Amino acid sequence: MLIVRNASLPDGRTGIDVLTESGRITAVGTNLPVPVGAEVIDADGQLLTPPFVDAHFHMDATLSYGRPRVNASGTLLEGIALWGELKPQLTQEALIERALQYCDWAVAKGLLAVRSHVDVCDDRLLAVEALLHVKQLVAPWLDLQLVAFPQDGVLRSPKALANLTRALDLGVDVVGGIPHFERTMADGAESVRLLCELAAERGLRVDMHCDESDDPLSRHIETLAFHTQRLGLHGRATGSHLTSMHSMDNYYVSKLLPLIAEAQVHAVANPLINITLQGRHDTYPKRRGMTRVPELMAAGVNVAFGQDCVMDPWYSLGSADMLEVAHMGLHVAQMTSQAQMRACFDAVTVNSAKVLGLEGYGIAVGNRADFVLLQAHDPIEAIRLRATRLKVVRSGQIIASTPAASARLNLPGRPATVDWALRR
Repeated sequence: MLIVRNASLPDGRTGIDVLTESGRITAVGTNLPVPVGAEVIDADGQLLTPPFVDAHFHMDATLSYGRPRVNASGTLLEGIALWGELKPQLTQEALIERALQYCDWAVAKGLLAVRSHVDVCDDRLLAVEALLHVKQLVAPWLDLQLVAFPQDGVLRSPKALANLTRALDLGVDVVGGIPHFERTMADGAESVRLLCELAAERGLRVDMHCDESDDPLSRHIETLAFHTQRLGLHGRATGSHLTSMHSMDNYYVSKLLPLIAEAQVHAVANPLINITLQGRHDTYPKRRGMTRVPELMAAGVNVAFGQDCVMDPWYSLGSADMLEVAHMGLHVAQMTSQAQMRACFDAVTVNSAKVLGLEGYGIAVGNRADFVLLQAHDPIEAIRLRATRLKVVRSGQIIASTPAASARLNLPGRPATVDWALRR
């Protein structure tokens, strides 16, 4: 039994106590009595939030930076080529070791649910088997949802469809795709139809790497919305990246946004990676490349943010910190109003949880006792400071702790300790 006293919640409530028992939240309110023998966490007014959720990641490639070489151009296509060079060298042991190390980082940062795409274009399905094993190992402390991802194109790669089906049979959760990487626009559209029908037939979710391009004529998100509507996949389909929308004609987008919203297709932007990989063929002015996040949100689309890559062929940085992702998303999308900054916090928590379809998520009675205590007083301050995760709780058990960030000063006439918080 564990109780958190005097917490602030993301919705603005303050002075809140949260009581947990047998892995579930049993009471949320003010001045709750402390049961005999309960472990007590004094939040001291700090922010208690549901865990961070990463709606888009590639755990099979994570922490492989520099193997077999570094991406010299920094482009998406060289990254894909580099991954092709690395695949024959992969071993299950190395894949598992790197994935587990990343999961350790994630837990320390309060990231307790990840949707990871896993490449199925290696006939050995080495990465699939490795990450299914990792999923089982980390299940007590982290939800790992896997997407069968045909990195080389489900039609372009000869055995990709058969391998993808095998991966689903082994227990992979979600149908993936990459229509813009097929040989033609027509093949891309056909791949969306084929994969959506496969998802509908199996009762699964579908998540497409969709229009990860600067080409304004890459419009597979429209096809995904159409087939989602046709097959009744509402709420179970996700378009990831959608970077071509940054370059599309405004009139066409004015038609597209209602179609996405009507089909209830989720959108996932990956701020760190989208702005790193896109606009590489531009001189100046350079496009940001990230999809139209505030416009999608205003249209009623559920928009989440993903980390996408950490120290792999596409991205040399990263640390499993979803507040860093929210921080970058806020800046790139120029979402600087109070409501918009809070929406960026939602994009790495509740919105991402909707993408994954997580059950029992959130600080409410009956839900799983999963939450994170941050060294901040509200979501905006948490993003500004990339706040320290003071406590990470899973099923009512503290699984990670980090000392509060502080600095000692020796300045004449000034306080001895720095307080970065703005108590409003």
